[in-house]
Amino acid sequence: MRTEQVPVLWAHFLLWNLCISSSQAVYPGIKARITQRALDYGVQVGMKMMEEMAKEIVIPDLKGSESLEFLKIDYVKYNFSNIKINAFSLPNTSLAFVPGVGIRALSNHGTANISANWEVRAPLFQDSGAADLFLSGIYFAGIIVLTRNDLGHPAVELQDCHAQVSHARVSFSGGLSVLYNSFAEPMEKPILRNLNEMLCPIVINEVDALNVNISALEVLTKIDNYTVLDCSLLSPPEVTENHLDLNLKGAFYPLESLVDPPFLPAPFELPQNRDSMLYIGVSEYFFKSASFAHYVSGALGIMLSTKEISNYFNQNTQGIGSVLSKIAEIYVLSQPFMLQIMATGPPVINLHPNNFSLEFPASVIMLTELQNSTIEPIVSMDFIASTSVGLAILGQKLICSLSLNRFRLSLPENSHRDVKVVRFENILSSILHFGVLPLANTKLQRGFPLPNPYNISFLNSDIEVLEGFLLISTDLAHETPSRQQPNLHSWGGLHLVDGPWREQPNH
Repeated sequence: MRTEQVPVLWAHFLLWNLCISSSQAVYPGIKARITQRALDYGVQVGMKMMEEMAKEIVIPDLKGSESLEFLKIDYVKYNFSNIKINAFSLPNTSLAFVPGVGIRALSNHGTANISANWEVRAPLFQDSGAADLFLSGIYFAGIIVLTRNDLGHPAVELQDCHAQVSHARVSFSGGLSVLYNSFAEPMEKPILRNLNEMLCPIVINEVDALNVNISALEVLTKIDNYTVLDCSLLSPPEVTENHLDLNLKGAFYPLESLVDPPFLPAPFELPQNRDSMLYIGVSEYFFKSASFAHYVSGALGIMLSTKEISNYFNQNTQGIGSVLSKIAEIYVLSQPFMLQIMATGPPVINLHPNNFSLEFPASVIMLTELQNSTIEPIVSMDFIASTSVGLAILGQKLICSLSLNRFRLSLPENSHRDVKVVRFENILSSILHFGVLPLANTKLQRGFPLPNPYNISFLNSDIEVLEGFLLISTDLAHETPSRQQPNLHSWGGLHLVDGPWREQPNH
C-alpha cells in the first residue's frame, strides 16, 4: 500500500512546487525592446567606432621561421613587432537576431593597412627595417550571446568565432628592402597563416574588455536624497526573430533600505509591429514604487511659514496674496502661523489609456507660534488632491509635471460642509495650485533616468499612456564622445558598503 502511494505523493509535491513557482513569478517594472532598425543603425555607428578603436588595438608580435628554397637558405627567422592598424574598413557588415541565442555578426570584403617593424635572421646574415602590410578579403562571423551576471549586469560572450584574411601584401623598407621585396610573396603566406590564428583571440579579448566595463556600471541610480532606482536585469535578454527584450527591475527604494515595496508588478506586453528603433515600457509598478519609497522616506511633506507663503503669493501673477488675510478673517488670528502639508499615505497612481492620474491623500495642519515661542496647532484636516500627470522626454530622462484637477477636504461622516469649510477648502486649493505643486514640479523637473547606453540620445520620441504602463517609442542618435571618459564607478557620493547612505548636507 505504501509503495503505491509514493508516485501519488511525488505528483502532489511536484504540482505544489509548480503552483508556488508560478505564483512567485517576478515581472519587470521596465521593459526595453531593441528592434532590427536599431541593429542596422548600430552597424553604421559601430563601424565608425571600430575604425577608430582598431588603431588602438595592441597586436602581438608575428614571429616565425621559413625556408627559402629558391635562395637555398634553410631557414629565415622573422619577427614583425610594433604592429599598428592605420586604416580599417568592413564595408559589408550586418547584424541579425538569432532567436533564443543572441545576435549574429557577419562581415566580409574588409580591408586593413598595417605598419610594423621587421627583423630577419638567417645563418649568414640579419637585417631589420619597416614594413607596410595591406590585408584584403577580411571575413568575420560570430554570435554575440547576451547574458546576465549574478548582480543583474548585462554580459556579452562571443561564440562560434570565425575570422580569416584571404590576401596579404607586404612591402619592406629600410635595410636590404629592395632584395626582400623581390621575394616578398613567399613571406606573405606564413604571415597570413599566423595572422589568421591570432584574429579570433584578439576579438575575444576585446569582448572580455567590454565585459569588464559593463560589469563596472552601476545598476542602482541615486535619484535624490531619499530614493534610489534599481534597473538591474531580472533575466537574460529575450531574443526573437525581430527584436531583443530586456526585462529590468525598474523599482524605487528608500535610500536607507533596499526592501521591496509591499506590492508586486503586474505583467504587461509591448505592442508588436512598430517601426521605431527602441521601445521602453514603464509600468505602473515603477511609479507606485517611486510613490511608496518617497512616502516612507518622509519626502512627501512641506512646512510653509507666513513669510514664505506671502513672498510666493505676492510674486504670483494671479494676485492671490489676500489668502493670508482670508485665513485671518476666518480664524481671527493675530499671531504668525505656519502651514504643514504632509502625505497620509503613498500617492495613488493610475495609468489608463490616454490618462495618467495621481491622487494625493494628505493632511493639512495650521499652526501658530505663541508669544512664549511654543507651536500650537489651530486646525487639522485631511484632504485628497487629484492631479493629472503631464509627460515629456528631455535628454535621456522622463520628465513629469503635475496639474491640480480636484481638491476636497475629508470631513467626519456626521459633519456638514458649512461656509467656513468651503472657504477654507478654496483657500487650501489655491495654496496647493499656486504654491505646493510648483515646488513639486521643480523637483520633478530633475526627471527619471531611462535605460540607454552611453553617448546615445533619443530622437523623434513619442509617449503613449496605455493600460497599466507608459510606452516610449524612440529612434536613437549616437553622439561623438568627449575625451573625458565617464566615471563608471561614481554614484552620487554614496557608499554602498559602509554607509550611512544618505548624503551629508552641504555646508
